[in-house]
Amino acid sequence: MKLKVVGCGDAFGSGGRGSSCFRVEAADLTVTLDFGASSLVNHHRFGLDSANIDIIFLSHLHGDHFAGIPFLLLDGQFVHRRQRPLVIVGPPGTRARLEAAMEVLFPRMATNPWRFDWRVEEVEPGSTSRHGPLTCTTAQVVHASGAPSTALRLTNGARTIAFSGDTEWTDALLPIARDADLFICESFAFDGSPHGHLAYETVAARRADLGARRILLTHMGDAMWARRGEVDAAHFSVAEDGLELDI
Repeated sequence: MKLKVVGCGDAFGSGGRGSSCFRVEAADLTVTLDFGASSLVNHHRFGLDSANIDIIFLSHLHGDHFAGIPFLLLDGQFVHRRQRPLVIVGPPGTRARLEAAMEVLFPRMATNPWRFDWRVEEVEPGSTSRHGPLTCTTAQVVHASGAPSTALRLTNGARTIAFSGDTEWTDALLPIARDADLFICESFAFDGSPHGHLAYETVAARRADLGARRILLTHMGDAMWARRGEVDAAHFSVAEDGLELDI
């Protein structure tokens, strides 16, 4: 597996970083974890082909995690003239929320006669589903988004990437992160107990319990970003837009 951090910012673009989007090359598939509002822009910024994305896995339905999808669909329709199918995998409510966003942003977009096949697959929190060579396991976490918010675990049988999504501390993260080759973990604040989010000091205190081989911190607010130099580099890495990792 190869990972490209397309965007690792919070909802407010703190530090000038893009919305949540992690691009993974696994076997013959190109997938992303999330596709937030600025994800298409950052694909262009980094010279990435947005038309070869096969699957988008959504952690939850906030705009900084899914709102780039209408732009991606239109880009495929009118710019890249895409032929490749696209699958969007998300929690219950994904199809309705996506169609509502499409209607607000581009009225009657949902009624387009699409030149390529795309579909939404809604998966229940706590379920495991198969997507080609990838297996996705989800767990419900603690983050109000008007629909279930989830953490995700993707494996191809040889390598595993886990993703916290946005959440307060919950023990539901433990089986998602355990033995993962990489755990992408939100760290909105450095300390304290931010509502609906994690702080670095909490993640650091539970690092051994999480049991992941590597932890990549993401979704950092301004205060956390300013203190990123205090992160224990022996056990954590700090995400930055454009970062590439071999998993």
